[in-house]
Amino acid sequence: MRARLSLLVLALAQLVIALDYNIVYVALPEIGAGLGFSPHDLQWVVSAYVVTTGGFLLLGGRTADLLGRRRTFVAAALVYAGSSLVGGLSESAGVLIAVRAAQGIGGSLLFPATLALINTIYEEGPHRNRALAVWGAAGAGGLCFGSLLGGVLVEAFGWPSVFFVNVPIAAALAWAGWRLFPADSPRTGTRRFDVTGALAATGGITLFVFLLVHAPEAGWDSPSALVSAALSVTLLSVFAFVETRSRDPLVPARLFAHRGLVAAMAITALYSATFSSLPYFMTLYFQNVRGYGAFATGLAFLVPAVVTALGTQAGERAVARVGVRRMLVGGMTLGAAGAAALGLALTGDGSYALLLPGIVLLGLGQGAAWTGMWIVAASGVAAEDQGVASGMASTTLQVGGAVGLALLVALSGSVGQGPPDEALLTGIRGAVFAVAAVLCCGVPLTLTLRRSATPAV
Repeated sequence: MRARLSLLVLALAQLVIALDYNIVYVALPEIGAGLGFSPHDLQWVVSAYVVTTGGFLLLGGRTADLLGRRRTFVAAALVYAGSSLVGGLSESAGVLIAVRAAQGIGGSLLFPATLALINTIYEEGPHRNRALAVWGAAGAGGLCFGSLLGGVLVEAFGWPSVFFVNVPIAAALAWAGWRLFPADSPRTGTRRFDVTGALAATGGITLFVFLLVHAPEAGWDSPSALVSAALSVTLLSVFAFVETRSRDPLVPARLFAHRGLVAAMAITALYSATFSSLPYFMTLYFQNVRGYGAFATGLAFLVPAVVTALGTQAGERAVARVGVRRMLVGGMTLGAAGAAALGLALTGDGSYALLLPGIVLLGLGQGAAWTGMWIVAASGVAAEDQGVASGMASTTLQVGGAVGLALLVALSGSVGQGPPDEALLTGIRGAVFAVAAVLCCGVPLTLTLRRSATPAV
């Protein structure tokens, strides 16, 4: 019973992370009007969260290993609760952007701590695979249900409600985590933080993600983009230099020799660049091409949410039957077929039913691949390294998503020609077809996984 309650708490934590990322999208117009955001600055309500989450994940993972997974989980949940409360009370644009950055730091602590707890509470094999599938289903649901919940809350209570809703949930997670999770082992004093490496890695990755988010609008040759690129390269070079000489590195070199973890990092980057970028373009399609309102757009994402959640469960069962490598190949193949079918069905006046075949194939493939890649990332990693291993894989997830979305947005803008409405639809279809093509490339990548890198292949 305790293990089931622990899994419920861990799944709810993943739900909160996913909701917090997505729930603000439909509230952006009201936030912009209510706090006086300029059109250019409004994007930072989303981007501040993305930048800090991506930049601090490695540090968050190592924090979970060194300070304790339960302590880190509880602290991160309290950061969420406190920052969400301040966010709902915000009366200026600057304060709200700072709140979103704080929420991103909370996410960078909570995500690897949650994943490390799953990978240490549940032993490797069917029990862990099942836990990862439940955890993944909660995340898939949060990403899509966030749009629906955001629409309902904004229409009923105004934009502050999308922040206030997190406060009681995050506070309850902190309390439940402290009561349910195994107590952290006492610190022995033999391991310490690599402070220089942590600062260099966090700064370098944060600036890199900032560059990917900021440069497409400001220009890749703008002074801010060039300075960010130069500082990012410098800091990441310092990080690489320091890590080779540190007695307790932020990222132990032995983890880069772990084939399963390295393979999972490549797959998470590809996954995020493709599957995770599609909601952006589908939101544009529903609202700007088809004219859906916030609530109707949220309803349109219900089917993808349910199907993706089912895909995580199907993926867990498929691992037991055919092995994780074949299951990942199947997930990528389904996703590619679904994206191709969806691209063909995107029209200016077609019914929602025409989109369903592509949506179903995409959701099943996305859910299965999500479960599989975290199984690969955790398999064979020692308990004391589970936090930083989770941080490594989730960092490539964030960076891959930023790179993929930036490239797809640029592609969408370049292929869209003609009148504005027609150009927008053409650009969206071009991005969806590009996702299908990249997922096809992911199939041979997955096939190259060595048998020793994946369990039960």
